[in-house]
Amino acid sequence: MVEEVIISKHIQKGLFVTLVIAILLFSAACGKVTPAQEQSSKASEPEISLTISAAASLKGAMEEVKAAYEEEKPNVTLTCNFGSSGSLQQQIEQGAEVDVFFSAAAKQMNALQEKGLIMEETRKDILENKIVLIVPIDVASVAGFEDLTNDNVEIFAMGETKSVPAGQYSEEVLKKLNLMDPIMSKTVFGKDVKEVLTWVETGNADAGMVYETDSIISKKVKVAAYAPEGSHRPIVYPAAVIKDSKNIDASRDFMGFI
Repeated sequence: MVEEVIISKHIQKGLFVTLVIAILLFSAACGKVTPAQEQSSKASEPEISLTISAAASLKGAMEEVKAAYEEEKPNVTLTCNFGSSGSLQQQIEQGAEVDVFFSAAAKQMNALQEKGLIMEETRKDILENKIVLIVPIDVASVAGFEDLTNDNVEIFAMGETKSVPAGQYSEEVLKKLNLMDPIMSKTVFGKDVKEVLTWVETGNADAGMVYETDSIISKKVKVAAYAPEGSHRPIVYPAAVIKDSKNIDASRDFMGFI
């Protein structure tokens, strides 16, 4: 997917990612060792590779996490696999070798938990997010969700609603605003939130709905509107260690780092 005080929207947008990254980098800095100590540690500890399956909207944050954790744990290599939460869920159900799963919604994690595929005691919510309406940076004709019905919006993009949590949240918002049916004929559905972002960045879509975190990392789009309060379920990102992980202890340690 945070209590807000009266601050500028610009600061508010950056605060979400900045706080997360600052905490992680601070943790890494506290664990720094000298080159000699690091070399000795590498020699005494076995090399471990962890596979992390994470929602596409976490790509930027996870790359920062990966760098910080690998600096603190030089014997551990993180391999990140990004995609829609639904697709990642299916991969795990089909036996894919995954150590830790980060979902963009509780639905997918709940499904894995019901099937006994995660270590329940390791599950925790790590982030919150928001749904926003974005347009190309130079577009001024779309200032709110109601403008999606205008003729100048010829193509509207959102995540598909079966396996992409961002698409499911977007659908909730549009139905709440009575806009889903009126704009259905101009709507295209992306396989994940990153594809939706790319379509708007390149002008292949006139507007789209993504997570706030995606709008922050792009310099080619701007936020036209935030989803109204109460128009969708709370957006939380749960994470958990997969029960079939071959590196349970290392996976637990990584979860503790997060």
